[in-house]
Amino acid sequence: MLEVLSRELQAYGERLRALGEHLDVVHVKQQIARLEEETTRPGFWDEPREAQETIQQLNALRQRIAGWEELERQWQELQAMSELLQEEEDTELLEELQQGLQELAKRLDTLEMETLLSGEHDANNAILEINAGAGGTESCDWVQMLLRMYLRWAQEHGFRTEILDETPGEVAGLKSVTVRIEGRNAYGLLESERGVHRLVRISPFDANKRRHTSFASVDVIPELSESEEIQINPDDLRIETFRAGSAGGQHMQKNETAVRITHIPTGIVVTCQNERSQQRNRDMAMRVLMARLAERERRANAERIAALRGEPPPIEWGHQIRSYVFQPYYMVKDHRTEAETGDVPRVMDGDIDLFIHAYLRWKGARRNEDNPPSS
Repeated sequence: MLEVLSRELQAYGERLRALGEHLDVVHVKQQIARLEEETTRPGFWDEPREAQETIQQLNALRQRIAGWEELERQWQELQAMSELLQEEEDTELLEELQQGLQELAKRLDTLEMETLLSGEHDANNAILEINAGAGGTESCDWVQMLLRMYLRWAQEHGFRTEILDETPGEVAGLKSVTVRIEGRNAYGLLESERGVHRLVRISPFDANKRRHTSFASVDVIPELSESEEIQINPDDLRIETFRAGSAGGQHMQKNETAVRITHIPTGIVVTCQNERSQQRNRDMAMRVLMARLAERERRANAERIAALRGEPPPIEWGHQIRSYVFQPYYMVKDHRTEAETGDVPRVMDGDIDLFIHAYLRWKGARRNEDNPPSS
């Protein structure tokens, strides 16, 4: 038991160290020391406005690393407990160590997510699109399975979901589906899902019960806030309306409420048929179009910067990121972070936080490598 707990403690210590690098704790402490020294010099309050600005800056720096310092103190206390237990057995102290580790894990998870979800658009709503790859009916069924997984995940986190558009498969499943996910940090969390998802299983559509490999691509973009919305020339748009209906064209509405908008210069096409009124479908389609145009520009800029640095293009949605193996064994594995689990049913029921959190830590570590802490 003690050996297992000691390994957990060391793993949390590594995560805490990585988080400290991300927060640039060493440099922040140096800044705090410099400002504290400045507040003690004679005549500091002779210039009240400048003095107040210095105090505000000092408080902001202290607040930035306060949570990390508290966890560091807690980790040191647990480390001392572990060392005592290695010298002599103590049942009560062992139980206290176990409870302390559980509390540390929860607080570390919370602080990591608060720190790592600090990107420009991380707090925004998300627009998630799933498209079937090669594989016909099998891939369409895979899209349906992934949709269910994400809807379950969103429900568990209290996010509101809205299916904006879907294209049924010819036999089963969906060829494509677009979902709006509303809630704080929806985009920052779901960004981890952008890429190609691979399924290996015995196909329920194969009478010979052979093993099949299917693919589906997931793209995730942030929905823009009103202050971020971009201007689009109306002459660049082709807007079409049609009757919305369910799979196979059944239960078609009498009025043409569905809207398809094509941005002619880029060829981007957005369809929305979920709302009951044409105007609401049009408004939502425009919001999705603006989000896609903004994301297109962001990705182009990232590729230009990578080219100037002589680096390979950033990993984007065209790369395989995760495998879901149902046969000959159970395993879901993320190929970027190496995070994995054998509890496939739980993952397919929406429990994907293991992969989301591992991705955020992986992304944070890569950011630290690209931008080393100040000396």
